[in-house]
Amino acid sequence: MNTLKNSVQLIGNLGKDVELKTFDNGSKLAKLNIATNEYYKNNKGEKVEETQWHNAVAWGNLAENMSKILDKGNEVAIKGKLTHRSYEDKEGITRYVSEILISEFLKITKNVEVNTPF
Repeated sequence: MNTLKNSVQLIGNLGKDVELKTFDNGSKLAKLNIATNEYYKNNKGEKVEETQWHNAVAWGNLAENMSKILDKGNEVAIKGKLTHRSYEDKEGITRYVSEILISEFLKITKNVEVNTPF
């Protein structure tokens, strides 16, 4: 049960291309924005789509691989943990960030059947 204590799994679509940053010491950071959609019917019986946006990051070789493989709009499955941090912006205001620290990912591709005449 220890692996369930802080575990996040999401399947969604990338809202933009993966942003890869390389630091002076050579370490790499990938930033992703992932959209998940839920559908329900409101009290009028109308179908409603609700989109949630999730910030996610990956480090090292995982970050580099993600930047090579993933593009805006791709469907992706990620696994990781939820993290929270704060920083001070240029105006001296403390900002708070919640994001998913990715440990695994999978690019989801749809099987496409191609009809080829013989």
